[in-house]
Amino acid sequence: MSLKQFILVLLARWKIGAAIFIAVVAMGIVYTMFSTKLYTASATVVIDQKSDPVAGVVYQSQLQSGYIATQVDIISSERVAQRVVKLLKLDQSPEFVEQWRGATNGKTDLVVWLGRKLQKKLSVTPSRDSSVIDISVEWTDPKTAAVLANAFAQAYVDITIELKVDTAKHYTAYFNEQSQALRADLQAAQKRLSDFQSATGIVATDGKLDIENARLAELSSQLVTIQALRQDSQSRQHQSGGDNQSLAEVLQSPLVASLKGDLSRAEAKLQDIATSLGKNHPDYQSTAADVANLRQRIASESNKIAESLGNTTQINLRREGDIRQALDAQKKRILELSHQRDQASVYQNDVATAQRNLDAVSQRLAQSSLESQTQQTNIALLTPAVEPQFRSSPRLFLNLMISLFLGGVLATAAALLKELSDRRVREDIDLVHLGGIPLLVKIPRIKAEGRAGRNPSPMLGRVEPSAI
Repeated sequence: MSLKQFILVLLARWKIGAAIFIAVVAMGIVYTMFSTKLYTASATVVIDQKSDPVAGVVYQSQLQSGYIATQVDIISSERVAQRVVKLLKLDQSPEFVEQWRGATNGKTDLVVWLGRKLQKKLSVTPSRDSSVIDISVEWTDPKTAAVLANAFAQAYVDITIELKVDTAKHYTAYFNEQSQALRADLQAAQKRLSDFQSATGIVATDGKLDIENARLAELSSQLVTIQALRQDSQSRQHQSGGDNQSLAEVLQSPLVASLKGDLSRAEAKLQDIATSLGKNHPDYQSTAADVANLRQRIASESNKIAESLGNTTQINLRREGDIRQALDAQKKRILELSHQRDQASVYQNDVATAQRNLDAVSQRLAQSSLESQTQQTNIALLTPAVEPQFRSSPRLFLNLMISLFLGGVLATAAALLKELSDRRVREDIDLVHLGGIPLLVKIPRIKAEGRAGRNPSPMLGRVEPSAI
C-alpha cells in the first residue's frame, strides 16, 4: 500500500478512527482524573565505602560497585521493611490491621505482611559513579510518604549496625573459645620446656655449650702439649743408647758436674801419689778408693737421672691417656648438650608458635569485641525526606501523551482493519489490483467555469489513454 492509498483509506474511514481515538483519549483522561493520587518522598543516604574505621578495613576499588549493590539489596530486604513496621508501630494501626485481616484472614504474620506491602511501595536507586543511594516511597498521603522514607533510611542504618554487631558477636565467641584452647596449648608447651630444663639442668643451652666447647679446646691444647713432651722424653731416652752419662740431663746436672770435678781432682792426686810414693803406698790406696767412690756416685747419679727420664716418659704417657679420656668425655658431653639444645629449641619453638597464635587470636578477639560494642557505621543520612508538594502519580501530561499516541495507533489500526474487511476502489490502480480489469482511459474531474448569473457551459475533460 502506497502512502496515497493509506491517506485515502484514512479519509474514507475517518469516522471509526475518530470514534476510537476520542474513546481512548477520554478513557485516559477519566483514568487520570479518578485514579488514586500518589506522592513520592525521597531520603538520601551516603556510604563511606572506602574504609570502615571500626573494623579497620580498607575496601579495594574493584569491590566498591559490588558493595553498593549489596547495600541496595539490604535496603530492599524484608528485614529492613519489617524494622520500619516496628519503628512506626504500623502493626498497631487499626487501619492496617483491618486491611491485613481482609487480605489474609489472619493466616499470615502481620509484620511480614505489612513489610511486603511496604516493599512494593519502595524504590531504591543508587547514584551513578558515587556512594549516594536514594530511598523513595510512594504513598497516598505526602506526610506518610516522607515518614516512611525516613523510616526506611533509619531502619537501614539500624540493620547495618545490627549486622556488624551480630557478626562481631559470633566472631567474639569463636575467638574466645580459640583463645582459651591456644592458651592451654601455650601452658602445655611452657610446661614441657620447663620439665625438660629441670631434667637436664640447663637453662641457657647456648651459653653452656660455649663453655663446654672452650673446655674441649683447652683439653685438645693440653693433649698436644703433653704429646710433644712425651715424644721429646722418649726421643732423648732413645738417643742415649744406654750411655746414661751422655744424656743432656746428666750433663746439665750440677751434682754430677760437682762430682766430676771432685773426680778429676782425685784422679790428679792419685797420679801424683803414684809417681811420688808408688801404688803400694797407703795414701795411694786411700785416694784410689775415693776415685772409685766418686765414679760410683757419678754412675749412680747418672742412673738416677736416666731413671727419672724414663719415669717422666711414663708420667707423660699416663697424662696423655688421662687427657685423651677427658677429651673423649668432653666430646661426648658436647654431643649430649647439642642434642639437648636441639630438643630445647623444639620446645622453645613450640612455645613461641603457641604464643604467636595466642597473640593473633587475642588481637582478633579484642577487635571483634570492640566491633560487637560499637554503635557507629559508615552510613549517614545525607538528605531527609520532606513532604512532597506535587503528586507523582497519576501524571496528567504523560497520560495525555500516552492516550493520544495509543488512540492514534488504535484508530489507524481500526481503519486499516475495516478497509481490509471491506475493500473499496479508491484509485485507478485498485481496478487492476482488485478486479483484474484493464484501465483504458482516465477521465479527470470536470470543473464548471463561467461568470456569475450565467449557466456554466459544460466542458468535457481531456481523455487520457492508459496502457492496457
